[in-house]
Amino acid sequence: MAISGQTFYGNLPRINDFEKLTDLQTYVQLPDDWWVGVADIVGSTQEIERGRYKIVNMVGAAVISAQVNAAGMEPLPYVFGGDGAGFAVWPEQRAAAETALAGVQNWAREEFDIGLRVAMVRVSDIRAAGQDIRVARYAASDGVDYAMFSGGGLLWAETQMKAGELSLGDVAGAETADLTGLSCRWSNMEAQNGKILSVVMQPGEGVSEQDFAAISQSVLSAAQNLNREGHPVPKAGPGFRFPPAGVELETHVNRNGRSKWMHWTRITVGNALIWLLFKSGVRLGSFKPEEYREDTARNADFRKFDDGLKMTLDCDAETQSRIETVLKEAAVQGLVRYGLHAQDEAMMTCFVPSATENSHVHFVDGAAGGYARAASHLKARERSASLSQAAHDAGRKEVNAQNEQHTQPQKPAISVQ
Repeated sequence: MAISGQTFYGNLPRINDFEKLTDLQTYVQLPDDWWVGVADIVGSTQEIERGRYKIVNMVGAAVISAQVNAAGMEPLPYVFGGDGAGFAVWPEQRAAAETALAGVQNWAREEFDIGLRVAMVRVSDIRAAGQDIRVARYAASDGVDYAMFSGGGLLWAETQMKAGELSLGDVAGAETADLTGLSCRWSNMEAQNGKILSVVMQPGEGVSEQDFAAISQSVLSAAQNLNREGHPVPKAGPGFRFPPAGVELETHVNRNGRSKWMHWTRITVGNALIWLLFKSGVRLGSFKPEEYREDTARNADFRKFDDGLKMTLDCDAETQSRIETVLKEAAVQGLVRYGLHAQDEAMMTCFVPSATENSHVHFVDGAAGGYARAASHLKARERSASLSQAAHDAGRKEVNAQNEQHTQPQKPAISVQ
């Protein structure tokens, strides 16, 4: 069992080859006394249909920014899921994590009228339920790494939360969370190869981790020939216009008692300065616009393992077809469940603790529903398969009943004289 404590995650080795993450030996068990948190937006598909996909992404990213701020910027494992997030903290951090989680839940409801399910569960309880939870550190760049999860425990916790079996309960003092650094200022990024493809893949019922890892490797191999393996953020960084598309959303973040108008003015003035720096290329102290944009591309989180595989790819039609073929064949064998969603653009929601360091974090998703849409397609495919199976079973039952009726011995007719 892994040694517990605050430094556990920060001491894990950083892996810089994403394909190596299909090797289960790269993952380390989370300590039994750690706590896992999960969050998920209620009715995210409906929110996206209302055109609120930027809000959905911001609320999902807010869960992570709240946890990192609550932990005083100490390294902790987390994963962004588009319409939610998962994370883990050491035992002494549990109370602060619960307060931050409840604070985001309150903030989402008050600022956006969005319901956010939240829950925390001890790692030992996950294992007692027959699941495991292991973690690895993927180094997207020199400045940023992201947690990858395996073992089924994170997905189990989310499923239990959605079923109402896990929740957070009342948390004292959780008025709102510290969301310092949360932003969404970059312009959307148009697909250069055809479409932005959102991929959500999960293991089938009872499928071993080894079998799922093999399918994951096949999907990654199918995308390998794409420019930069399908990275949707241009190498020189995303575009920035003034005023940025997300400025209105940012007025809902860390107002600290200011009116929305005052907060909007403050944010707009700050964004005007940033736009001038990017436009002119002029350095301001240690802030170097060109390097910051390039770091943004390097640091972007466009693929991840979280008891499944999620990817946001700038994808041509041929590669999309190859990926679909791999997934369809695996689904027929019951090895995976999957959903895909194609759109014209990708988007980013960001967590920037400091603009002068290269540790700024950027969560990538499709700009027209992305992971949430792909997940809804996965569920729709499962419902369709379930209905087809039910109809098939009912048909067989009816045929068997008819056959049984025909094979019953007939009583001889009685002649009445």
